[in-house]
Amino acid sequence: MKRRAHTFLVGLWTWLAAAGVAGAEQRFPPPDFESGYQLPVTQTPAPRAEWLQYFDVLVLLIALGLACHLILRKRSRAGVVGLSLFSLLYFGFYREGCICAIGSVQNVALALFDRSYALPVTVLVFCLVPIVFSLVVGRAFCAAVCPHGALQDLVLLKPVKVPAWLEHALGVLPYLYLGAGVMFAATGSAFLICRYDPFVPLFRLSGSVLMLTTGAAFVVLGMFVGRPYCRFVCPYGALLRLGALVARWRVRVTPDFCTQCQLCEHSCPFGAMREPTAPAANPAAQSADRRRLGWLLLLLPVLIAAGAWLGGKLSVPLSRLDPNVALAEKFLDPRKAAPLPGVQTPQSLALGRAEDNPKELLAAAAAARQKFAAASWLFGGWVGLVIGVKLIGLSLRVARTDFEPDRGACFGCARCFSFCPNERVRLGLQPAPANLPAPAAVAATAASVPPAKPA
Repeated sequence: MKRRAHTFLVGLWTWLAAAGVAGAEQRFPPPDFESGYQLPVTQTPAPRAEWLQYFDVLVLLIALGLACHLILRKRSRAGVVGLSLFSLLYFGFYREGCICAIGSVQNVALALFDRSYALPVTVLVFCLVPIVFSLVVGRAFCAAVCPHGALQDLVLLKPVKVPAWLEHALGVLPYLYLGAGVMFAATGSAFLICRYDPFVPLFRLSGSVLMLTTGAAFVVLGMFVGRPYCRFVCPYGALLRLGALVARWRVRVTPDFCTQCQLCEHSCPFGAMREPTAPAANPAAQSADRRRLGWLLLLLPVLIAAGAWLGGKLSVPLSRLDPNVALAEKFLDPRKAAPLPGVQTPQSLALGRAEDNPKELLAAAAAARQKFAAASWLFGGWVGLVIGVKLIGLSLRVARTDFEPDRGACFGCARCFSFCPNERVRLGLQPAPANLPAPAAVAATAASVPPAKPA
């Protein structure tokens, strides 16, 4: 009887407790998701399965191989346009700009200076493979595989020529941007190249108003200036340009000989065509060129040292872009405002976490400052090196007998092929006069070739 009474009392107590909980008003009601609340949208695409990441690598390799075939063998502008459209749809809008070869440089830099960071194999492949291709066949990646370049190339309507002095001045910026991106990535502070990429927000159809506006501005500018981002901003393009300078095979406008008609020069919207130049016959001019080159070679280490010194002076301001340093300075600021009651901002929440563990925050900020103390010197020296090498390059005289695309500046868009009368004769689009020798015959037909509009 005692056992039965005990069982009855336990059951009765359990039933009363359950009824009380069910009937009582909850102190913390569940969040109301039916009043217009929306989950925040992430700014990066969701992680893909590993086999899909390797599939992206396979698509990259196939696209690069096809680009080389279309440029060097088929010499087909229509094929390059078709491949560019595919790359824009796949790597751009479908993959939403990720994996991105342009931003992968930062991942590699972080992996080299931070042993705790595990670099994915696919990211390493996306970074190195286009560079390897550039060493062999030039900028095939820029031609039709990069979605950033494809978007700008496809919207080009009426290109205008950028003055040579402005072209050379703005051409230094991608190398400076590359150095800054590597510096901030190596210190673990930020991925500047990805953060300020103007086209990824367009591919994802989301992002800050500033970056969406910047991307739209580049698209509009690209209607009149050929590939403005690729020529004057892209840091990865700077690496590919260096590789293309030593490429084994390069783009040649004419299949056999040049007729000096200058049609290819007018067809290039990127200012990559170089006209024939004869070596200086005046010994006095040659002597002046040698003296100028000698002075610039002596000036190069001075520029590097001056840049390194100036970079060291800027280490403290640059380190404030590190989130730990910025938070530590706000935490130590005696004038900081007290947190207001109510909804907390991300800044106030970060300061609240700093109050709980100030030693960890201050240690992280000190480590970041120490990294920038060395990285700023290297970045400043890099700036001096870039400026010095640019001045030396401008002082060199390159002898050319034909109109040729510049190895580094040529994007391999294949526009110039159809402008060459010699190419048109080879394809049967323009008959060659039978009563003239082959070179003269093709030169005579140059005047009758209607200038084609850039695609």
